Amino acid sequence: MSTKTTTSVTHYHVQKSRRKKFVEDWRQNWRTIVRVEDAPLVPTERGSRVGVYVGADGDRQTRTMDALVHEIDPGVTTTVHRHSWDAMVLVVGGTGWFEIDGERIEVGPGDSLHLPTWAWHRAGVDEDPAAGDMSPLRYMTFSSEPMLETMGMSVLEDAGHAEFATLPPRPPVAEGAPGDDPYARRLRRVARQQQERRSGRLHTSWDDLELLNTPRGTRTTFLLDKAIGYQASGITMAMFEIGPGRRQSMHRHPGEAWLYVLDGTGHSYEGTEPEGGRDYPWKKGDLIVVDHFLWHQHFNDDPDNTAKVVRIHMFDSLLETMRVLADPLVLFEEPPDHIRDQQAGDVSTIEWPALQRPTWP
Repeated sequence: MSTKTTTSVTHYHVQKSRRKKFVEDWRQNWRTIVRVEDAPLVPTERGSRVGVYVGADGDRQTRTMDALVHEIDPGVTTTVHRHSWDAMVLVVGGTGWFEIDGERIEVGPGDSLHLPTWAWHRAGVDEDPAAGDMSPLRYMTFSSEPMLETMGMSVLEDAGHAEFATLPPRPPVAEGAPGDDPYARRLRRVARQQQERRSGRLHTSWDDLELLNTPRGTRTTFLLDKAIGYQASGITMAMFEIGPGRRQSMHRHPGEAWLYVLDGTGHSYEGTEPEGGRDYPWKKGDLIVVDHFLWHQHFNDDPDNTAKVVRIHMFDSLLETMRVLADPLVLFEEPPDHIRDQQAGDVSTIEWPALQRPTWP
């Protein structure tokens, strides 16, 4: 028996209305600067406190990545959970540990971590009154959950306080049999990808960072990226430092870019053209949101101290796909070298301070 599926209006009108509403909601909830005060911490059943900078669980929607802040008190261990997306962690205050598929990693301010897809993980802070430090562990997470949700593949599993040895492993992957048919090739290709992703790096210590000067007026380093051994879903995380009273050169690209202010005060220019846009002030703990294809430039307003900013985007997956689809359009654009160098100034004249772990607040 067959049935007919009909609507009172054509598919054209349904889709047009749906798309219009999404864009209107997006614009209504857009923020260029999300203040640290805009992400109040709320107790959760995991044992941590969580605040939403950007994400569907707050009031600022996104389609690619979310940005959350977490705190764990001394003596507390969160529940263990896993999910179908991966997440990047940036520790901004306190000390503690993460346990990823049974591997314990001690962390401190400035450290970064990768929580892989389907990896069981939890975090905690050991209570040690004799040490004299009773501050909570505070960290940011940036995950690809919104993109997975868009495709109907967002899955979250919480196992409470179960021991890792009792938990099921990550989903198995068939290695595939010899052969040159399309299915055999697919089995082997997917198996290779999963083997690579499941053998990626998990932790970058602040003490191991080395910042290098760039032509854009900053010194910078990777925190999480395939260039230093990580196997993620395309989210990359790098830190750049702006000299006292200096600035980064202007550029633009599609997609969202997020910049978490690890230390310092300053402002960012954003506009549809290199001139005539707006300046947005920021401070430590704020999140700078760069909208798609806006010219933008970041300034350190402190004449005596540097500013440290952590940049997060999905360049190695979403943006690279957009570049291929839109080719030959230029989707990452900088001004000509002579203008770029004039904007950036001579970074060799900056006396960079020794790199000290960040503190919170």
